[in-house]
Parts: sequence; C-alpha cells; structure tokens
Amino acid sequence: MAPYGPPRLPLVDAEDEKLVTLARATRARTGAAEGAALRDLDGRTYAAATVDLPSLQVSALGVCIAMAVASGARGAEAAVVLNDGPFLEAELDPLREFAGAGVPVHHGGPNGTIGDTHST
Repeated sequence: MAPYGPPRLPLVDAEDEKLVTLARATRARTGAAEGAALRDLDGRTYAAATVDLPSLQVSALGVCIAMAVASGARGAEAAVVLNDGPFLEAELDPLREFAGAGVPVHHGGPNGTIGDTHST
C-alpha cells in the first residue's frame, strides 16, 4: 500500500468535469443561486444560471433543458447542478421528460466539488 493510501478516483469523468467548469463559471459570473450545464447527445453543451425575476422563475437546469430543446437537441448525456443547497429531486422530472431514463445529474457546491450523483 502506498504511504498516502490508494489514489482518489474522480467523481466525474473528464467530459463531465467540463460541465462542472461551465456551471461553476456561469454561476460565478452571474452571481446566481445556481449554475448548471448540460451536454446533449451530439456533444454540444449548454450552461445557464438560475432565472429569478418577479414574473419568471426557472432553475439553472431548467434553462439548460430549454436551451437544448430550442436548439433541436434529441436528448442529453449528462448534466451538472451547482448550488449551496440540496439537490431537488423534482429537477429530474423535466430532464427525464426531455432525455429519458438513465441520464446522470451530478450535484455539487459552488466551488465545483461534486457531492452526489442522481439519475433520471
């Protein structure tokens, strides 16, 4: 055994790490409560922040889904949501409706550290 223990395995792969970077940068740039990023089946990425206006409230993941749908995407490979709070399971419903079952959604804090992964 190595003196410092076994190597730590990353919680996300290299492609999903790009989503973490996009979500983190979008949240930081806008100062929003959440940042999210989504990769569609063609490898295109969408990054968004929470929309919180008096007459319109949309989660960051909801904005990503809307952007993908509006761009003609046929589904999603993975998504990331970064915020200060817990992951809301209701976030999976619109993604499941758009992309079907089995899409991983990595959830983490504002600093980009992934704490858990959910699946549609």
